[in-house]
Amino acid sequence: MELGRFGIWTFDFEEQPASLLRDSVRELEELGWPAIWIPERDGREALTHAGFLLASTERIAVVNGIARIGSRGARWTRGAAVLLADAYPDRHVLGLGFGGAQAGVKPLDAMNGYLDELDAITSANPLPAAPTRRLLAAYGPKMLELARDRSEGAHTYHVTVSHTVQAREVLGEKAFLGVEHAVLFETDPGKAREIAREHLHGYLTSKYNVAKYLRLGYTEADIDGGRGSDRLVDDLVFWGDLDTVAAKLHGHLDAGADHVGIQVIGVEPGESAMPHWRLLAESLLPR
Repeated sequence: MELGRFGIWTFDFEEQPASLLRDSVRELEELGWPAIWIPERDGREALTHAGFLLASTERIAVVNGIARIGSRGARWTRGAAVLLADAYPDRHVLGLGFGGAQAGVKPLDAMNGYLDELDAITSANPLPAAPTRRLLAAYGPKMLELARDRSEGAHTYHVTVSHTVQAREVLGEKAFLGVEHAVLFETDPGKAREIAREHLHGYLTSKYNVAKYLRLGYTEADIDGGRGSDRLVDDLVFWGDLDTVAAKLHGHLDAGADHVGIQVIGVEPGESAMPHWRLLAESLLPR
């Protein structure tokens, strides 16, 4: 997959009307961003959302980061992915993830079963000339192994550079590794950490995320009841001026990532991160 070294990862599109959504993704394409990553969180259905963005543009790749496997049956996921691959060759990537706690269900088992269903489906839908491409959201070694063996690679979210090193070791040389990382344009340490902690609180009180950070060598004291130590907060949110942020983002590439999806935080709900995306494009994208 050729997604470039850097892309945009954003929740912003959940809060924009279709007209602004169209204008935003077109400007990102004009700025030279090769890929945009979209989650599935507040009601916008993942494959419909991806289709709208693809129809609004000509070149930019759209990656589901992620489409929740509990949100739709495997047959309908496959049908949508096949249609998008046929209509927009090599521009859509189906990122799949467990996407939330389900009582009595283990994420690894659920994902394995879902992939079994996907791979067994036959239909009258014509197969596209370009292949459908999929990634798996993965953090722990076993899910990373599954991503390596049953998809084109892994998508990691809210991880550290040290996790990227470990993920590459598990994935090997050939599998794709796309890493999301949050950034904040604020140079005052106190203000930056306050904003970052507000953003991170939900993750630092989530069972699976806390387990991920403990595996990386952080302690319960670093979790700090969901507040997060300065060390953990600074590792999960790169804050500072443009040069500082850009240099830290390159750390994931040096650690083995193929691509970094940049999530700008600190933007008020309903407002756009476009001014920050423009600055990042000038700093990170090839001229």
